[in-house]
Amino acid sequence: MPTLNEIRSTFLDFFDRNDHRIVDSSPLVPRNDPTLMFTNSGMVQFKNLFTGVETRDYSRATTSQKCVRAGGKHNDLDNVGYTARHHTFFEMLGNFSFGNYFKEEAIQFAWDLLTKDFGLDKSKLLVTVYHTDEEAASIWKKYAGLPDDRIIRIATDDNFWSMGATGPCGPCTEVFYDHGPEIWGGPPGSVEEDGDRFIEIWNLVFMQNERFEDGTQRDLEMQSIDTGMGLERIGALLQGKHDNYDTDLMRSLIEASAHATSQDPDGPGNIHHRVIADHLRSTSFLMADGVMPSNEGRGYVLRRIMRRAMRHAHLLGAKDPVMHRLVPALVTQMGQAFPELGRAQSMIEETLRQEETRFKQTLDRGLGLLDDALVGLPEGAALPGATAFKLYDTFGFPLDLTQDALREKGREVDVAGFDEAMAEQKAKARAAWSGSGEAVDADVWFDIAEASGVTDFLGYDTETAEGQIAALVQDGAKVSSATKGQAVQIVLNQTPFYAESGGQVGDSGVLRSEGGAARITDTRKVAGVFIHMAEVTEGTLATGTAAVLEVDPVRRGAIRANHSATHLLHEALRAALGDHVAQRGSLNAADRLRFDFSHTKALSADELSRVEREVNAYIRQNAPVETRIMTPDDARALGAQALFGEKYSDEVRVVSMGRAAGSGRGTAGDTYSIELCGGTHVGQTGDIGLFVTLGDAASSSGVRRIEALTGQAAFDHLAAQSARVADIAGALKSRPEDTPERVRALMDERKALANEVAQLRRELAMSGGAGQGAAEPEDVGGMALMAQVLSGVSGKDLPALIDEHKGRMGSGAVLLIADAGGKAAVAAGVTEDLTGRISAVDMVKAAVAELGGKGGGGRADMAQGGGPSAENAEAAIDAVKTLLKG
Repeated sequence: MPTLNEIRSTFLDFFDRNDHRIVDSSPLVPRNDPTLMFTNSGMVQFKNLFTGVETRDYSRATTSQKCVRAGGKHNDLDNVGYTARHHTFFEMLGNFSFGNYFKEEAIQFAWDLLTKDFGLDKSKLLVTVYHTDEEAASIWKKYAGLPDDRIIRIATDDNFWSMGATGPCGPCTEVFYDHGPEIWGGPPGSVEEDGDRFIEIWNLVFMQNERFEDGTQRDLEMQSIDTGMGLERIGALLQGKHDNYDTDLMRSLIEASAHATSQDPDGPGNIHHRVIADHLRSTSFLMADGVMPSNEGRGYVLRRIMRRAMRHAHLLGAKDPVMHRLVPALVTQMGQAFPELGRAQSMIEETLRQEETRFKQTLDRGLGLLDDALVGLPEGAALPGATAFKLYDTFGFPLDLTQDALREKGREVDVAGFDEAMAEQKAKARAAWSGSGEAVDADVWFDIAEASGVTDFLGYDTETAEGQIAALVQDGAKVSSATKGQAVQIVLNQTPFYAESGGQVGDSGVLRSEGGAARITDTRKVAGVFIHMAEVTEGTLATGTAAVLEVDPVRRGAIRANHSATHLLHEALRAALGDHVAQRGSLNAADRLRFDFSHTKALSADELSRVEREVNAYIRQNAPVETRIMTPDDARALGAQALFGEKYSDEVRVVSMGRAAGSGRGTAGDTYSIELCGGTHVGQTGDIGLFVTLGDAASSSGVRRIEALTGQAAFDHLAAQSARVADIAGALKSRPEDTPERVRALMDERKALANEVAQLRRELAMSGGAGQGAAEPEDVGGMALMAQVLSGVSGKDLPALIDEHKGRMGSGAVLLIADAGGKAAVAAGVTEDLTGRISAVDMVKAAVAELGGKGGGGRADMAQGGGPSAENAEAAIDAVKTLLKG
């Protein structure tokens, strides 16, 4: 009996022998189809090849595509575990032709693989074709030898595929297997077609037409093939089973669940084991592809799947978390075909353990509160919506779990009342935001959020993606389109552009749609809506259209490096200065980083050098930067640093980097830095490249600020410094390494010369050679006055000259006015015996007034002042004489 792994290999090997390229499965989060929540078929990754937008170096391909159907229009969640063939996760085997071969070869490949390589009984196979597709019917009859009664013509869309309301489309042919008359059911198209006797195993799509808005069609120039066969279905058939859950792979996961819960895999709880086995696959693969549990978007669907499995484990009587213990069994079964599963194993296990630990608390508390809420309700009455909303809003008990729990009791929830309570809460949130002054046009963003939902951020894993334009806003109002040259704010259902928050600036880049293009200059966020600030550069943008989004990779890379360096800087400051250091703000831009932290004094040169060396040491480690999702309390229990003043939701991203073993600094085990952070980061610390501080300065009371550079900017800064040192060394005619000593010698020489010049100026002034006017004291009002106007003397030299004049005079007053660089410097002095009669301050004020200045100050025996010009120096002297005469 072939295993599912062997069946997958057989399929891929068959098409490899027939000149098909084996292409790896694409991620579960589609990057090229914004209308899909998850990849749900094999053709998704090839969509642009079918439409001709993209070409590759092959025209035939084959894949085993991992798929999830658990949200949106493709939602099988509620059926999983209760039917034989419903799954949230499944593999779709497929072969594809992009204008290479068409119907005849596709049908031949299918028949040969099924009847020769897989060895199916030809008499058990029948097919359907679209009722007008006589070509396909003829090929089946000719090549496979099928009689007319086993070629069933179907006139409905069941046998006609389309990519959308318009675009590529074409008829299908489906292959069915007849399990025999002992099983109820009729052939496709009959009244009993929903039975299990005839099971579809393969669908071949002939993509041959293009459909237009008026419903007309024309033949495509490039006619293509897209097929899909569920691995689980063909596996059950080839293993002689009638239930997908009885295949070897699913059975191994069911038995792992039974072992972990100590329950019989085939006993009364076997439905629970089936749900756990299926949901283990979808949750693990989603996390391996970058989806993490959250309260919105894809993360919310993941959490719903997780919690559904965890509740079934609870119903099996599990007292402790179970799901994470099953991951090794899954990796054993599927890790070879999908190596990303093994690479993410530890992260998947930890996330499942944390989620189930937290959920069990929520479940126990919620079920108790629910029982209390039911007390006094009439038999069979619905639970009031307000009560269900309180369970959700206050205690974190989701509506779907409340409905599940009540279904077992024969009750329902007043969903309309729940929606009313939810709307009331949203109205309060809108009013609180609008009243905060943060955004005068907040209403339009809340309207968009309610109509289209919050934006799904893809940028942790990619810098390019497709999105659908949900809204365009100009001057605070929604518009349906924007044309070249217009500024517009764009909202998309999903985006790789990071919106400014947590100190990290918003992304920039380009957006391209079928009708036009725009340059994104910034990205911001209001009420969960990402706002792309843009200028339309080509054509017209319109709401409802798809767009290709490309973040500026160079700018994003620089921002990412600066943000990761900020985390290392924070921990290095704590190591150098003490654990009192805490973040008080930051800026992570493309050209630099800025970090504010609590500290009361300037860093010494040695402290700053130590911080810089330590950051660079952890950069050179090239250690992986890891991200986990957990509660704020769990994160803080690990020692994670939080942003001062930030309000965190009930789950946070925790970013860890650096190995600190042996240093005594690790915050969680041997982890060097661990912080709560929603920003984007490098993959390895080595991606930061280089770290250089630009200095330390005061930001506010008790807060210091460091600015720094990383990567190319840091290199350019050091190169510029080196060039400047070389220029200085050249001018000094010294080697660069001798420059500091040479500069110090020149500074000492300059200082000595300056002192010598100052002394000569004082001697010249005392001798009268530097001045004009009276060189000897004269009697004014009964006291001696030495008044002199000087040139070539600075204002700072005047007090010393005043003291020398006073010493020579013995008794009297001195007034000196210096022409100092175009401005007037004034100084006055009075000997001690005369300070009772006249104050030097009054003398200065009288002189300064004539020089066009104001004020002046000092002591009674010595004062100074100044004015804009020394032109009226004689008038100033006369004013002082008038003052002395009384």
